[in-house]
Amino acid sequence: MKFFTLRHFSAVLFLSFACSAYAQTSDTAPAPANTDTTTEQPGWFKKTYDDAVNTTENLYDNGRLSTILSGYAHHGRGTYTAERIDELNEKTWGLGMSKELRDSKDNEESLQIVIMADSHYKPQITAGYSYQWMKSLGGNWEAGIGYTAGLISRTDILQGVPFPGILPLFSIGTRDTKLVASYIPKLSGTGNGDVLFLALRVSLK
Repeated sequence: MKFFTLRHFSAVLFLSFACSAYAQTSDTAPAPANTDTTTEQPGWFKKTYDDAVNTTENLYDNGRLSTILSGYAHHGRGTYTAERIDELNEKTWGLGMSKELRDSKDNEESLQIVIMADSHYKPQITAGYSYQWMKSLGGNWEAGIGYTAGLISRTDILQGVPFPGILPLFSIGTRDTKLVASYIPKLSGTGNGDVLFLALRVSLK
């Protein structure tokens, strides 16, 4: 089965493609002005949608394949009580796949899908798009900062119906092996948000 569903729902749901489109167009020179006033220009939504489809298809067809091992979720000790921490699952084991490409500025974009145990020991499925601005640390080492956006399915939210989300993303490692982290900010009061997710990504090519 091809990645048809992933690459086309990503084109629709990724609110981040507005940011992605800006990041990518900044890498290229502006197009010449169109002097033909009779030609109808595509609207913002259609252009963003077309860019998203092209990007996801390019990542699917040409991206480097990696595996993702999810393993840990740290719940903020100032947000959750000790009793609540004892009830929550912080060993969020799971497995996923991703495809990555580098752009003209050596920044990284990727598609990924991960299935893991959530904080309540229930299955969580996340599928999305990520963009990271990369910085060399010397040798083969590099660090990245960016965002990840996509669909999330959890049994405790909307009865498992996928919903969109966007989170900050960080990474450190080499091109072949990286420690990747994302963070859910504290949402309100205690017992909501303030969760740091850690995963290991290893290239298969």
